[in-house]
Amino acid sequence: MVDITQKQNTHRTAVAQAIVKVGSQNTIDAIQNNTVPKGNVFAMSKAAGFLGLKKTPELLPDCHPLPIEFAGIDYEIDGLNIIIKVTVKTFYKTGIEVEAMHGASVVALNMYDMLKPIDKAIEIQNIKLLKKKGGKSDITN
Repeated sequence: MVDITQKQNTHRTAVAQAIVKVGSQNTIDAIQNNTVPKGNVFAMSKAAGFLGLKKTPELLPDCHPLPIEFAGIDYEIDGLNIIIKVTVKTFYKTGIEVEAMHGASVVALNMYDMLKPIDKAIEIQNIKLLKKKGGKSDITN
């Protein structure tokens, strides 16, 4: 792990995105009407995403354990795309962008798992960092 003992705590925010593309409007309707056989897709995927971002340092060996002081997961439906946005905040010595991207990935994977019985054309796309604030550099895409 990188030595961060000399770094100063700063307020840090990261926003990451993943897109789940489904194969038909029937899948979107099932999500919105809460008729997916495995349960409420948005609620279950949000819970999975929170677990994923909290467990990032357990799965990625060079990530420091850090206090997650806020996590938010939002969804937007655009045609057959479900746009997932994960926002994570902390006051710490190192960035939180990997946690945000990991959370978005886990949300997308959970959606895939819940939807695969009703839609065989699901794709996970565009896992990326949208914004990073704090530390030495700020990034906004």
